[in-house]
Amino acid sequence: MNFMKKIPPGAEASNVLVGEVDFLEKPIIAFVRLSPAVLITGLTEVPVPTRFLFLLLGPHGKGPQYHEIGRSMATLMTDEIFHDVAYKAKDRTDLLSGIDEFLDQVTVLPPGEWDPTIRIEPPKNVPSQLKRKRPSQLNGTASPAGELENNDDHHAGPELQRTGRIFGGLILDIKRKAPFYWSDIRDSFSLQCLASVLFLYCACMSPVITFGGLLGEATKGNISAIESLFGASLTGVAYSLFAGQPLTILGSTGPVLVFEKILFKFCKDYSLSYLSLRTSIGLWTAFLCIILVATDASSLVCYITRFTEEAFAALICIIFIYEALEKLFDLGEHYPVNIHNNLDNLTLYSCQCSPPANATDQVMQKWNQTGYSPDSIPWSNLNVSMCKILSGEFVGPACSNHGPYIPDVLFWSIILFFTTFFLSSFLKQFKTERYFPTKVRSTISDFAVFITIMVMVLVDYLMGIPSPKLNVPDRFEPTSKNRGWLIDPLGDNPWWTLLVAALPALLCTILIFMDQQITAVIINRKEHKLKKGCGYHLDLMIVAVMLGVCSIMGLPWFVAATVLSISHVNSLKVESGCSAPGEQPKFLGIREQRVTGFMIFVLMGCSVFMTSALKFIPMPVLYGVFLYMGVSSLKGIQFFDRIKLFGMPAKHQPDLIYLRYVPLWKVHIFTLVQLTCLVLLWVIKASAAAVVFPMMVLALVFIRKLLDFFFTKRELSWLDDLMPESKKKKEDDKKKKAREKLEVESRLQEAEQLGLKVGYEDSNRLAIPVKTLSGSQEKVACVRVDVSPDSPGGVSTAETFL
Repeated sequence: MNFMKKIPPGAEASNVLVGEVDFLEKPIIAFVRLSPAVLITGLTEVPVPTRFLFLLLGPHGKGPQYHEIGRSMATLMTDEIFHDVAYKAKDRTDLLSGIDEFLDQVTVLPPGEWDPTIRIEPPKNVPSQLKRKRPSQLNGTASPAGELENNDDHHAGPELQRTGRIFGGLILDIKRKAPFYWSDIRDSFSLQCLASVLFLYCACMSPVITFGGLLGEATKGNISAIESLFGASLTGVAYSLFAGQPLTILGSTGPVLVFEKILFKFCKDYSLSYLSLRTSIGLWTAFLCIILVATDASSLVCYITRFTEEAFAALICIIFIYEALEKLFDLGEHYPVNIHNNLDNLTLYSCQCSPPANATDQVMQKWNQTGYSPDSIPWSNLNVSMCKILSGEFVGPACSNHGPYIPDVLFWSIILFFTTFFLSSFLKQFKTERYFPTKVRSTISDFAVFITIMVMVLVDYLMGIPSPKLNVPDRFEPTSKNRGWLIDPLGDNPWWTLLVAALPALLCTILIFMDQQITAVIINRKEHKLKKGCGYHLDLMIVAVMLGVCSIMGLPWFVAATVLSISHVNSLKVESGCSAPGEQPKFLGIREQRVTGFMIFVLMGCSVFMTSALKFIPMPVLYGVFLYMGVSSLKGIQFFDRIKLFGMPAKHQPDLIYLRYVPLWKVHIFTLVQLTCLVLLWVIKASAAAVVFPMMVLALVFIRKLLDFFFTKRELSWLDDLMPESKKKKEDDKKKKAREKLEVESRLQEAEQLGLKVGYEDSNRLAIPVKTLSGSQEKVACVRVDVSPDSPGGVSTAETFL
């Protein structure tokens, strides 16, 4: 029964029977196709209905030869093309034509060039058989099949259609998602969902705390780590419960941090209350977002094509990778290494704290506040932290400008960082390994990142090296003593600030809208095979409401995070469990539910009470998880596949759908334009003008529109389309088959006009070329047996012909 789990539903058997008998003088062959398939007990090893029977009987003396013929026939029946021929063949000629086509594609290995006893490993990816169904052509020279394409391939789905009514799109989103609400909870009862929760919880904690720390530095403690944790938990829980696409994970963004810095500096320069003005801007932003929802503005998402979507996604992934490596380099400043070390002088190395050469009045005041006088400070006995607090200087050959050399911490952090990345990648692919049963391998793959974090935490604890650890606030109260959990939108500011706040709110609205909707487009890709639909209007509505709530409570603003959302989707991929031995599992879709996102942010809110356990997690391990998420999220982005084509000879290029219809040089130009846009986005994101980053993302839509003047509509439909590759190939082949069928019918009509009568049944016409056979004296007996209960008289009927 374990083997039956590997067999997909609807499978049928082909039985090959050979033997020697004493009443025949020459061999006789029969190829039988049953209609319908019949379960023949005792013949097949597994209870699978039999569709084909191949029978070979012959005189004694040639048993090994009969056996090899049977093996050859079994091999024929496993071939995809001959398999179709056998189902649709009308007579002996069709079968022989299918055999000829198979032999044309067979690779012959000379007996002296290889060892027939060795086992040939099955390929990781089964090669496509599409080339056998069409004549070979150079890239960009395929027949203009694309001209017959429906221009509505990239049309907006029902969720992006304008309704013409106030909140019409929102109402339709609610009606579309409400029937799936119970299944969103029921479908979460899986071990894979638990693995996703543990993985994303660890992955979300560090950026939220880091963002809170940076926000605390930028706002002088008005908003810091505890506010960031509370805001992320509150917004994430609400979004997971009520959003149209709960697979999206909310997080903080760089432009928001830049905006907060600019706003705080503005308030400080003009003596305004920062939290009150921020609340006013947040409420205006929430109001403008609700207006966008009311007017079905999310329908504009249909203009965000693959060009814009992939440039944005690639940028965010690269930023994740860059920041992970940057944080590792920052550890080199906190834990410096002596690169001019002399091993013979290790016993002479020392580092001590000494008073500053020129103590300013500010430093003297700091000494007095700590209870010391300039003459009473025991400089030589101070530890590192006290020396830094008292603004002392580190002196000695074992010191750098910022403190003693600490090489072991830096190098151990590097080991933790890269080991986390490689171990996570290895365990994620463990399901394809040969070790352990399938369930064990799948469980290890699902819990790959969590297992890696636990292993690295244990190793770090056993080593005892004081690596930097995750710092989680341990008290649930506002960071600043001068504020509470509710903020007055006016406060001490003049009344006109309530009106002026609408201007910066316009920029924030664009920022929120673009970040949210581009990430939603990426998550709702057709490649992900989502079955429960999406809700762009409902998503934006929940984000707008929670943005207003966070503004009133003085919490950071959160919006869809691209890399975290992609990682969430990747962790919930469902693959087929019924595959033949050696066959790669097929992607079936995503486990769509709400519970994983809900639990991730509930745990995040409870982190304040789990400080004793979280303090053991080394920060380099979390940086390694960031690197893993950034690299793994790059997979499936067509933009990087096209970049690889620059250094790939034509004969080694993969069978990509757009290479069939677009010349290679135009593909390169399209890629260069997209690459240029990506570089410009990176420059703006890294500069002081990062606050206008959403405007530049919006500009990509217009740049894409300008490409209409250089590329034809047909070329852009292949290069810039959200339709998944595999589906487009299947549709392409269906259209080719339709054209071939039309050609066959036209030839039949011409033959009838010439007085030839060719009889075919109405269905299952064989669409392969029939080759002329010459010099063949062998006859094959073909039997068509009908055992259906609808046969006249209730008995089987058979037709035999040569």
